[in-house]
Amino acid sequence: MKRSTKIGTAILAFFLIITIVIVGRTMIGNHFKKKFSKRPPPGIIVTEVVAKNFSQKVSTYGTAIPFRTKSYKIEKYEIVNPIEFNRKLKKGDLITKLKTRNLIASFDGVVTKRDFSNDIKVSESSLLIQLEDTSIIYVDVDIPELYASFIKENLNVDVKFSGNSEKIYSGVVDSTAGRIDVDTRSLAIRIKLENDNFEILPGSLLEIIVKYNERNSMSIPDTSLIMEGNKTYVYKVAEDNVTNKTEIVIGIRDSGFIEVVSGLANGDNIVAEGLKKVRPRGKIKPIKK
Repeated sequence: MKRSTKIGTAILAFFLIITIVIVGRTMIGNHFKKKFSKRPPPGIIVTEVVAKNFSQKVSTYGTAIPFRTKSYKIEKYEIVNPIEFNRKLKKGDLITKLKTRNLIASFDGVVTKRDFSNDIKVSESSLLIQLEDTSIIYVDVDIPELYASFIKENLNVDVKFSGNSEKIYSGVVDSTAGRIDVDTRSLAIRIKLENDNFEILPGSLLEIIVKYNERNSMSIPDTSLIMEGNKTYVYKVAEDNVTNKTEIVIGIRDSGFIEVVSGLANGDNIVAEGLKKVRPRGKIKPIKK
């Protein structure tokens, strides 16, 4: 009798221990599950919808032409003093002294040398020098006929010079031809830009970007777009930091920004980067870009 009681007590103790272990593990598991299920919202980069200038563009290349040029043919035996080339002169300054006369600058400019071709016999005894006013640079370019109706005088132009690729120079359309060239199917136009620092040298190859249909529109980074078929969406961030998937209508792309035609307002906050971490009606921790 005593032996059966001991066995019963042992069995009861065994099951009690098992029960305690199971309950304990369940409680610990629920504790950690509850603890780690409350993850903080992800940090997401957001940005504000702001106005930006947009424009359509047509690009081409042209050669820098000085504003004014005057040429002087000089016989070498007439030169009294050596000519100092690439020197900036003011109107009225002495270019050089000759035996029979003095050459005087008729406008502000720089004296440059231009050799005759080798097949011209007088090249051995003569010099052709030029006084060039490069304070203003002209560029003559051809624009494809397709864009002719958009190109007008005084349109803004961006100019890039390979000698200073980091800088964008500002110019305007100075004039346009009155007809389309039937051979090239293009419109000839002249670009004008100020060259006050004389950074652009005559003869330089310049990249010309004519901007037309300029306007000020709402803009967002192109990294914020969600494309689904023919529709475009962004995640708009509400005041409680909840993201709402919002359909928008977009215009043109310019330097990493997208024009917004409708669907957003200036000052709205949207998700700029990290779209994979965002869910509709999900909460985020905004990080201002």
